[in-house]
Amino acid sequence: MYYERPETLQDASRLLAETKGTAYILAGGTDLLVRAKSDHFEADLMVDIKSIAELRTVHHTAEGFAIGAAVSCADLGRHAALKAAWPGVVEAANLIGSAQIQSRCTIAGNLCNASPAADSVPAMVAAGARAIIAGPAGMRTVPVEAVPVAPGKTSLGQGEIVATIEIDNRPPRSGDAYLRFIPRTEMDIAVVGAGVSLTLDETGTIQSARVALGAVAPTVMLVAEAADAILGTRLEYAALERLAEACSAACRPINDKRGTVEFRKKVAGVLARRAARIAYDRSRGA
Repeated sequence: MYYERPETLQDASRLLAETKGTAYILAGGTDLLVRAKSDHFEADLMVDIKSIAELRTVHHTAEGFAIGAAVSCADLGRHAALKAAWPGVVEAANLIGSAQIQSRCTIAGNLCNASPAADSVPAMVAAGARAIIAGPAGMRTVPVEAVPVAPGKTSLGQGEIVATIEIDNRPPRSGDAYLRFIPRTEMDIAVVGAGVSLTLDETGTIQSARVALGAVAPTVMLVAEAADAILGTRLEYAALERLAEACSAACRPINDKRGTVEFRKKVAGVLARRAARIAYDRSRGA
């Protein structure tokens, strides 16, 4: 196996595009290096992107935030403007593993690992985040939810890299939240995760919403029916019930030792309802 540590995005893309075998991108490495210890792991090339300066920064502009693919989750937690604008996204990123893991892991890596249970992905989807992808043909932009296509698989072509995660500045009277259920109190994989983002009008009525679920389908889901259930409401009890029902109905989970299909469907509704309440309160400045 060859290890390369390019200093430009173009060189990284070229190395990946030219390899004839299996290549992997190393950002934080918290998933990849664990997999590399497996007897079944095979790689011809590993491209470490941590020396690419433009991928190690968070840029805040008049339009929003551009989070480099090599920015650690711990650094996101220390970025005051991002934390104030999108607390749900930052909170989700800071749920990934221990403090040691968070000092290495990245939300771009969490996305490209393509686990249905990734914590940061439902929060990013709810926030309307976009992935900026660099490749041999140049740059392209896709919604974050379009990157994973199946467990462990992405839509990236050969030579392509998720270079940046973009999130718009938070609109006025907006808030977001992410919640998950895990069997333990810390450092576990989500059995169900729910991200909600809301924007209110001057009267406190919800004028736009996005609801995303994790660990209940082969990929993280954007649930339009759940968002529709609360539009035009002030998140009264009946609206919350419709939201929960829509989330439960949208789930396509599996039975395993961590939870049954019925349990995951029920919990998805409960978590979405709670996350929506938190997002609504944050939208009102509570």
